[in-house]
Amino acid sequence: MELVCPAGTPAALRDAVDAGAHAVYCGFRDETNARNFPGLNFSRAELEDGIAYAHARGAKVLVAINTFAQAGREDLWQRAVDDAVAAGADALILADLGVLAYAAEAHPAQRLHLSVQASASTPEAINFLIERYGIKRVVLPRVLTLPEIADLNREIACETEVFVFGGLCVMAEGRCLLSSYATGKSPNMNGVCSPPSHVAYREEADGALVSRLGDFTINRFAPGEKAGYPTLCKGRFEVAGRPFYVFEEPTSLNAASLLRELVNAGVTALKIEGRQRSRAYVRKVVSDFRRAVDALGTGGEPAAAATDALSDLSEGSRQTEGVYRKTWR
Repeated sequence: MELVCPAGTPAALRDAVDAGAHAVYCGFRDETNARNFPGLNFSRAELEDGIAYAHARGAKVLVAINTFAQAGREDLWQRAVDDAVAAGADALILADLGVLAYAAEAHPAQRLHLSVQASASTPEAINFLIERYGIKRVVLPRVLTLPEIADLNREIACETEVFVFGGLCVMAEGRCLLSSYATGKSPNMNGVCSPPSHVAYREEADGALVSRLGDFTINRFAPGEKAGYPTLCKGRFEVAGRPFYVFEEPTSLNAASLLRELVNAGVTALKIEGRQRSRAYVRKVVSDFRRAVDALGTGGEPAAAATDALSDLSEGSRQTEGVYRKTWR
């Protein structure tokens, strides 16, 4: 099992590699990647240095160019492909069909992975992309159960990668409109979900904290209550006179207890979410999951290594096994 870990900055890349990542994923400092936040991501020179650092220690670097190219600006995405290949990326993580076509034609020897942003979850869709563009791995959306993943692996001719820790997106990836509606910035085209420039907090007289995104109030936290980052899909709204989390509660995925079942389902790689998180987060989560993955190979019990120990790094200090173990409301 390959452990694929987040690197939002060059320092986080080094920490992830040193903590035991088999591979790290990162992106350029522009709209070509889906974590286009101030202070994150890599320049061209930083990517080259990061790849050299990882390769010297036996780790791979995967470059995410996983937003959808904008009409008339395709050259930005094409340059990102060219520059990532030139820097020595082990694989490109792509979502847009036009970008996939360009990469396959301009760099036929380059390994291509299909981003979760493409939201491909059927054998027909995945096999088409394998045949047409030669993708070697698909990152599966976080909406598939374990039996569905096992069935899918029996019908496709490429590797599969699944998320095992970090933030949950309740939408079918690549189809998010809520943040676009609230801020005018598209997660799937501009790479920004709930951009910081549109986030505001206000403390009220009674000590409550109100969070806003653009013109929308997202939540109201009582004094002492932990406050999450304001995203519309995890907002608390009043419906029929009762305030509650309408779409999804703020909680983090932790599938550490399911690693053996994921192996049995035919999964090739385990992905940790969190390019926007701190270096301390990266070091802790990667090292704990590396121990869990290593335990699989020795017949040990992986769950004990990475479940309870990571609750403090989870959103709202709460964890879930996601759709792997649940049904949608």
